[in-house]
Amino acid sequence: MSLRNAPCPCGSGQRFKHCHGRLEAGEAAHGTGTVDFVVAGAQRCGTTALDLYFRGHPGVAMSVTQKELHFFDHEEHFRGDRVDYAVYHANFGARRPGQPRGEVTPSYMYWTPAAERLARYNPALRIVILLRNPIARAYSHWNKERQRGREPLPFLEALEAENERARAASPLQDRRTSYAARGFYVGQLQRLWRHFPVDQTLILRSEALQANAGETLARIADFLGLDAFPRIVPRAVNARDYERGMQRDEWEYLASRLAGEIRELERLLGWDCAHWLQPPVGEAEAAASS
Repeated sequence: MSLRNAPCPCGSGQRFKHCHGRLEAGEAAHGTGTVDFVVAGAQRCGTTALDLYFRGHPGVAMSVTQKELHFFDHEEHFRGDRVDYAVYHANFGARRPGQPRGEVTPSYMYWTPAAERLARYNPALRIVILLRNPIARAYSHWNKERQRGREPLPFLEALEAENERARAASPLQDRRTSYAARGFYVGQLQRLWRHFPVDQTLILRSEALQANAGETLARIADFLGLDAFPRIVPRAVNARDYERGMQRDEWEYLASRLAGEIRELERLLGWDCAHWLQPPVGEAEAAASS
């Protein structure tokens, strides 16, 4: 069955050609069909909260089918010579003239081919990135998989098994148990910048969104050319309880792997991340939104 005669991905129950296919055809004729910005990372860094802030902004048209569309990090969309972007655009509703479209898929930053695909799709795309202490991020990621019943290994054993699991996932990347790998931010940012000008990316700390949402959202609005966000109600979304705090040997293992990465990130972004390398005291750091 062709896409036009298939059920529309938006869930309306209509055929695509009678639903978002009509929108797609009309916008394509006027050159207005593309998505204007993405939140591309990182996982477990507050992207769910940011998605909800965007959905509360009347000047933004977010994806209507789901938060994470995963179009640019799924190989099936890119197997042929021609990419069918109508499949992607079917996840969006109508928008007012001048209203930017956006979506949030935090694995775009991590997935190696995604940066080139995004640039080929829309060279003018603007990209927002949230970054969290990669040590705390890894523990939050493992905790989420553990609570979902998908991770049988204790944290340290899971970290030690990560390279073997990555080899087993080859030639693709390991999506589910890439606890430490997703925290090597420098190479991921440099890959984005090979395909986009630096000034088309906005890199923010996830703790800034948590601690001062109003100021952080004002920076995002300025970057995207939006009016100010409505009155901010701080959101803690998708936060999870921990079965226990991170243990000292677990922290030391991760710190030994990520200390150089954190210092390189400081040089790259001009950040002070010294507190990221402070050993945990008591319970693990509170979980950020995903």
